[in-house]
Amino acid sequence: MDKFDSTQPAAHRCLDRVVERLCHPDSLNAVWHNSAEGAAMPSRDELREIMNRLAVAIFPGYFGQAQVRLDSLRYHLAANLDSVYQKLREQILRGFCFTCEKQHAVCAPRDSQSKNAALAFMDTLPEIRRLLAGDARAAYEGDPAAQSPEEAVFCYPSLRAMLHHRIAHELHTLDVPMIPRMISEMAHAHTGIDIHPGAAIGEEFFIDHGTGVVIGETCVIGQNCRLYQGVTLGALSFPKKPDGTLIKGISRHPILEDNVTIYAGATILGRVTIGRGAVVGGNMWITEDVPAGARISQEKPYA
Repeated sequence: MDKFDSTQPAAHRCLDRVVERLCHPDSLNAVWHNSAEGAAMPSRDELREIMNRLAVAIFPGYFGQAQVRLDSLRYHLAANLDSVYQKLREQILRGFCFTCEKQHAVCAPRDSQSKNAALAFMDTLPEIRRLLAGDARAAYEGDPAAQSPEEAVFCYPSLRAMLHHRIAHELHTLDVPMIPRMISEMAHAHTGIDIHPGAAIGEEFFIDHGTGVVIGETCVIGQNCRLYQGVTLGALSFPKKPDGTLIKGISRHPILEDNVTIYAGATILGRVTIGRGAVVGGNMWITEDVPAGARISQEKPYA
C-alpha cells in the first residue's frame, strides 16, 4: 500500500481503516469477480473502437475522418476489417473468460471458439448492411421531416440504435456472452433506446424520435413495423423457481406481426400477439392479443 503523507497522521489512520474495511471479506466478496487467471475483463474502449470501425465499414463516407474514394475503398476496407476481426476476437475471448465457470487460465478451446465466433460474425456484415439500408429507407418513408435515407443514417437515433442492435443480435445468436449486451448498452446510453440483443427484429424497422423505447429480450418484430417514443414491449410477469429465483430464457415479450404501428407511450406486456397491420394508439396498456388490422385507441378500444 502506498504511504500516506506523514504530516497528516489522522488522515493516514482514517484511510488505513477504510482500506481495511474495503478489503474485509464481508465487503469484498459481494463485488469481487474471480475471472480466469491471466484473463482481462472486456474493454468498453475497445468495443467503442470496434463499433466505430464497423460503422465506417457498413456506411462508408458517413463516419470517420478519412475521405472515401471508390478506387481505394477495397484496400481501406480490408485493412479496417482485419483490425475489427483481431480486436473483436480478443473481446469475445474476454467475454468467454468472464463467464467461464471453471475459472482457469485462457485455454485453447476458448481461443478457438472465439476465433470461430469472430469469423462467423464477420461473414454476416453484408447482410447487416442490407438490413440497415432497409431501416434507413423505412425512416425516410416513415418520417415526413426526413429529407433522404442518408440523412437518417447520419442523424437519426433510430439508425444508431439499430446499427448497434443488428451487430449485437448477430453476436447474441452466436452465443457470445457479455459483448452483445455491452454493445446494446452503448446505444442505450447514447440514444435512450433500450433494445435487448436477443430481440428478433425484421426488415425496414423504424423508431420515430425514440427516447424511452424498451424492447425486451424475447420480442419478435415483423417487417415494416413502426414505434414511437416511450413505447414499452415488456414482460407481464416473471415466473420463479421453487427457490424463488427467476426462470431464465422463457418467451415472455410481445410478438408484432408485419406492418404494425405503435404510437407514443403505449405499453404492451407479456407474450401477446399484435396482429398484422394493427395500429395501437398512444398511452394504451395492452396485455391481450390484438386482432390483425385493429385500430386501438382510448376512445375506441379494439375498433
